[in-house]
Amino acid sequence: MTLADVPSTQAGLDRLRETRRRVEEAVLPLATSIDGRQFAFQASLHGLDVRPGGYVVLEPAGGQAVLGQVLDLRLASQDAAEIGVSGGDDATAMRARLSIRHALGEGTLLEPGATFHDAMMRPATADEVRAWVERGRARLEVGELALVPGVPCRIDARGFDRHTFLCGQSGSGKTYSLGVLLERLLTETSLRVVILDPNSDFGRLGAVRDGTEAAVADRYRAATSGVRVFSARAAGEQRLRLRLGELEPAAQAALLHLDPIDDREEYAEFVQLLGRGVPPAVESLDEVGRPDARRLAQRVRNLGTERHGIWAREDPGSVLEAVGDPDHRCVVVDLGSLPTRDEQALAGAAVLGELWRRREERRPVLIVIDEAHNVCPAEPADPLTALATEHAIRIAAEGRKFGLYLLVSTQRPQKVPENVVSQCDNLVLMRLNSRADAAFAEEVFSFVPAGLIAQAPAFGLGGALVAGKLSPAPALVRFGTRVSEEGGSDVPSSWAASGPIA
Repeated sequence: MTLADVPSTQAGLDRLRETRRRVEEAVLPLATSIDGRQFAFQASLHGLDVRPGGYVVLEPAGGQAVLGQVLDLRLASQDAAEIGVSGGDDATAMRARLSIRHALGEGTLLEPGATFHDAMMRPATADEVRAWVERGRARLEVGELALVPGVPCRIDARGFDRHTFLCGQSGSGKTYSLGVLLERLLTETSLRVVILDPNSDFGRLGAVRDGTEAAVADRYRAATSGVRVFSARAAGEQRLRLRLGELEPAAQAALLHLDPIDDREEYAEFVQLLGRGVPPAVESLDEVGRPDARRLAQRVRNLGTERHGIWAREDPGSVLEAVGDPDHRCVVVDLGSLPTRDEQALAGAAVLGELWRRREERRPVLIVIDEAHNVCPAEPADPLTALATEHAIRIAAEGRKFGLYLLVSTQRPQKVPENVVSQCDNLVLMRLNSRADAAFAEEVFSFVPAGLIAQAPAFGLGGALVAGKLSPAPALVRFGTRVSEEGGSDVPSSWAASGPIA
C-alpha cells in the first residue's frame, strides 16, 4: 500500500480502518494437522487468548476433540483478498489494497491421533488440562502450571535417569527451586543423592520449616532421616574431612601442583613413593632422604597443604566413606564451609573421583552439582578444579550406564563445559535475560521448542520451563513451596528504606 492509496479524507481513512478491523476480526481460529502429532494454526489478533506454552482444544468437524499445546506464535500479514472474507460492499474496492494482520503458530498434540484440517481451536479449560495431567504417569508434583493456575505440574521421576541441566540467573529462584526438586525426590523415590554444595545452601535440607502441616512434616522427617550433612563447621562424624592416602594419585598430584613434564624429577619421585605406599606428607618424605623427596617435602611446606583443616588427622572415617555408603540416602558435601579455594576444589574433585571409582557397583545415584561454575567450570583456574572438571565430563559422557546421573545447576550455561551441558537430556530453564545465554541454550537443547526458550526473560520468581524426559510435554511451571529450611536466602535489602541519615 502506497501513500497514493491512502484516502484523502478522514471519512475515507475511517472506512479503511473499519474495513481492516472487520476483516481481521473475521479470521477464524483454524488448525490443521497432516501427521496427527503436530499442528499449525491461524487466529485473529483481536481477543487473542493463546500463548506459547498454553493449551488448546482442537475440534475437527465430525471428529473427536483433542488437546494440544502451543509451541510457537508469531505475527503474520496477508492481503485481504487472499483471505476471502467480505469486509462489506462499501469496502470492496479498498479491501484488495489492505494488508491484514493475524496470528500464525505451531503446536503439538498431547494425545496424538488422526489427521485433520481446519479444526476449530479454542483455549482449553483448567478442568480439561487437569484431566490430561491426571491421566499421565508423572507423579512428582513440583508446583503448578504457570499458564493454568491451580492445575498441578507433575514431573516423571524416571526422567532423572538422564542428566539434567538447571539454569537461571541470580534472583530467579534457582536454588529454592532446586530444593523443591530434591525434596520431592527424597520423599517420593528411593534414589540416592549426593550434593556438592559450594554456597552452603542445603545444610538444612533435613530440617522442616516452621508452620509446615504436621502430617507433611512427619512424612518428610521420615523420608530424610538418612540425610547426612558434612561441613567443616561441624564436629565429630559430621565434620567434612579427607584422608590424604585415600585420594587418587591424580588428586594428590594436582594438590601438589605437580606437572609430569615441567616437574618430571619430582613427579617421578612422587609416583615411586606412591607405589611404595608412602603418602606425600612432610614427615614421610623427610624419612626417605633422597634429594627429590626432600624437594617434594619443601613443596608441601611451601603450599601449606598439611595445614589444611580438611584432613581427618585423628578423626575416624571420611566424607568419601560416606559417599560410598549406600545406607546414607543423601550426602550433602558443604564445600562452602571450607575456608580455602584449594580445599573446596580438592573436596569436589575427590567426591566426583570417588563416585567414578565406584561406578562398577552400579548403584543408582543422583549427583547434584550446585553452582557448577564453581566446581567444574568451563575454564578451570587450577589443577584441582581441572581434575573435577575432567571427572564431571567423564560422568556426563559415560556415567549413565553405571547409574551415575547428573543434575547440574548454574547461573549461566556457558560457564559450564559444553561437554557436560550437551549430554543433558532434561532442561529446567529459569529466568535468563542474556541473549547470548538464551541463544546458547537454544542451540544445545535443540529438542526444546525455541518459542518456549524465548519466554525465559519474562519468567517471574520461581517460574521455569521444564522439558525432556522429566516432563510428558514441555511445561511452563511455577515451583511450589519447600518443606525444608532454605540455607542460602538473600541478604535483606532493608538498607534501601528511606530514613534520616545520622
